[in-house]
Amino acid sequence: MAPELYISYPSAFLIGLLGSAHCLGMCGGISASLSMALPVGKGFRTRQTLMLLAFNLGRIASYATIATLIAIMSTSAATHWTGVGLVLRAIAGLLLIMMGLSMVQWWQGIRYIERVGAPIWKRLSPLTRRLLPVNHGSQALALGALWGWLPCGLIYSTLGWAALQPTVTSAALTMVFFGLGTLPSMLATGYAAGWVRNVQSNPLFRRTTGFFLIAFGLWTLPWASVQTAFA
Repeated sequence: MAPELYISYPSAFLIGLLGSAHCLGMCGGISASLSMALPVGKGFRTRQTLMLLAFNLGRIASYATIATLIAIMSTSAATHWTGVGLVLRAIAGLLLIMMGLSMVQWWQGIRYIERVGAPIWKRLSPLTRRLLPVNHGSQALALGALWGWLPCGLIYSTLGWAALQPTVTSAALTMVFFGLGTLPSMLATGYAAGWVRNVQSNPLFRRTTGFFLIAFGLWTLPWASVQTAFA
């Protein structure tokens, strides 16, 4: 697993930023509902902002936790099998391509990948209902931490890439930067859900995002490494 993959931090941020149109379908509703549960009055915007930040902090913390667990397994496997890096890189590239194809609405095969996390979510989803309605920041934080485990093709695509990182810390940071990339859209959804959805459901926006993910997935595929391995 090459050190140059540390450059993934800004790229992970871009994936989150551009791919957040997909996030709105998965998490946008719950983000908007946090604002609706608050009483309108003096200090409403401050309470709204703190609630949204707490929810998203919990969500991003879950992404980092999942990446940490995956990276522990991938780095352990790499010590026993030198070819694991090639396999992980191929999986990461293919997942990004599948996500891009879904964004441009050419093929929805990523939905089959999302089913992988369904058993975990089936156990966690009842806990989310116990936290609703959200009245305090601690509830929002806990809800976000649970919501971060929601099966999502975009998250899985980035997790596959995070597993390529040379250390467990860099894998977790990759997902932190990815989560920060999704933050602007998630916060904006809490303030103006309709406007954000209109922008990110625009066909041109979705095609541009999809092509970016496909291109990045093709770049991620281990072309050069495979050629070297079979030379």
